[in-house]
Amino acid sequence: MYWGDGAAASEYPEERRPQKKHAIEIYSLHVDCKVTSRFAHTVVTSKIVNRANESREATFEVELPKTAFITNFSMSIDGKVYPGIIKEKASAQKEYDTAVLRGQSAGLVKITGRKLEQFHMSVSIAAASKVTFELTYEELLKRQLGKFELLIKVRPRQLVKHFQIDVHIFEPQGIRFLETDSTFMTNELTEALTKVQNETKAHILFKPTVDQQKINPELDETLLNGDFVVRYDVKRGATAGDIQIVNGYFVHYFAPHEMPVFPKNVIFLIDRSGSMAGRKIEQTKAALLKILQDLRPEDHFSFITFNSRVAEWRSSLLQATAENMANAAGFVQTLSASGGTDINRALLTAVSVLDKAKRLPKSSVSMIILLTDGQPTSGESNVEVIQENIQKAVNGKYALFCLGFGFDVSYKFLEKMALSNGGIARRIYENADAALQLQGFYQEVATPILRKIEMQYPENAIEGLTKNNFKLFFEGSEIIVSGKISNELDLFFLPLQHASDLTLKEEANVKEKEQVFQNQSYIFGNFIERLWAYLTIQQLLEKSISAQAEDQKTLEAQALELSLRYSFVTPLTSMVVTKPADQQQTELANKPTEAGKWGIEHSFPVGGKCFLLFQWRISIIFSNAKRKKSSWWLFYRAKSVQCLGR
Repeated sequence: MYWGDGAAASEYPEERRPQKKHAIEIYSLHVDCKVTSRFAHTVVTSKIVNRANESREATFEVELPKTAFITNFSMSIDGKVYPGIIKEKASAQKEYDTAVLRGQSAGLVKITGRKLEQFHMSVSIAAASKVTFELTYEELLKRQLGKFELLIKVRPRQLVKHFQIDVHIFEPQGIRFLETDSTFMTNELTEALTKVQNETKAHILFKPTVDQQKINPELDETLLNGDFVVRYDVKRGATAGDIQIVNGYFVHYFAPHEMPVFPKNVIFLIDRSGSMAGRKIEQTKAALLKILQDLRPEDHFSFITFNSRVAEWRSSLLQATAENMANAAGFVQTLSASGGTDINRALLTAVSVLDKAKRLPKSSVSMIILLTDGQPTSGESNVEVIQENIQKAVNGKYALFCLGFGFDVSYKFLEKMALSNGGIARRIYENADAALQLQGFYQEVATPILRKIEMQYPENAIEGLTKNNFKLFFEGSEIIVSGKISNELDLFFLPLQHASDLTLKEEANVKEKEQVFQNQSYIFGNFIERLWAYLTIQQLLEKSISAQAEDQKTLEAQALELSLRYSFVTPLTSMVVTKPADQQQTELANKPTEAGKWGIEHSFPVGGKCFLLFQWRISIIFSNAKRKKSSWWLFYRAKSVQCLGR
């Protein structure tokens, strides 16, 4: 989060900015987060006053998780409220295009890192005037490696008289463990942190005084700059999961533990084309050496490397014995990068190796883990043909996981290919910790404990059921299914089946389950209904990625209808924010996506202090160079570029 004086911020580099009283003063900042059964509802409220004797620009920035949907924004200037209105993206975009042509607007949301996106709003306020900004967003916390994580980004850039973070957690299953972490915490700030916890509830309060916020007593600089993280997990029994019901909607959580792990048959498919040279290939080698150490003795594995040519380390998979892993480590050390990128032939070779594999454990899970940093440049280069070839070859037999290294990769292509073949895609960021990112991903898929899971529910008694069939379940994760219950249903009987010929059963009394959520202090409205809508939208958008054109339109239409009904800013909707009449009239908040289908912002220098910012649909070039000021608008339309400017 950053709030401040936009004019002052641009006048000096941050490290050389004079220490003086801020003309734009944040006198109150409150982050209020309520987590009810994994579903997090966060409200960020900032109150600002202009201490100057002239109009100044106040800037409001919030970094929120990529997985979150913005649901509301408003600003109140001297008592008058300017709300954000969520509309269908195309109609909102039309308004926005018109405003951009008049030089009036810029996008409000952009991706800022591997986990975050940034909401930005600035407004001019008169001398001695006050403005209150309020942003609301919601997300369903995802269990990874045995825990849930709530991330709050803190960055006020000035001391705040009334600063407060409140996190309330209510988990009817019981809280198994709870911890907080921060990248900026000191001994003094620790004194401002309190945690109160019982069997099912927790309250975390972080309320530092102005003196506690200071880097040192002599300077008015703030320590609050970084991540504030809450991690926790819930208690579980040996049942078919936990069912929760509120106002006719249910959610079913399933995360078994202490179950035997399936042996894995893994092919690591490694891009060693020229673009992988240098740090990328070295980080890949470091990660693979660590991953080899994590293989279990019953696992089987092999390596296939590719550039313009495809090379198999061994003609068949080897068991993860000490001798074979030592030989594999020696091979990994020899990897080097050169040449083009034949992804199609590399993937078909990997599928062929698995097809021909013999003497593998009967109850085992086969997967391909592809790591590439580019697009297909050798052999078959048509991505649609490649996707069709791989889906036909895999034919549901194996899971394909695609890791895209950096931003030159065609992430949309990798994502569609992975989702079409029972896996997921993940971007690996070109940072110093890239090897750790690779290891972290492997740890998420290293322990398959269930496969071909089917969650069954009473016939003719459930509407709008979310995904209830799952190819694989990995230890440390969680299956979530939600839907609407018929009014006539009193008893929930749930058989759960999977490929190990094991059936788990669970019964739930609808009225008894609804009684659990009578404590309204931890409930924000019909939270399970909103959880259901959130999950349904996410799954519809995910299905649309790998769907045919006609099916894609139907899926997106369904997701759009839910987005508008429940006021979510998704890739199909936009929030239109109207400013006071004497300022820029219209601002637009869109939802960025990792694949860039609906617009991801990138930047590169064009000289001096100028940067070109571009999106798939609309972009702006701006300059703050002192000698030469210019304003430009760049439009990207159907593979043609038109520049207008002066």
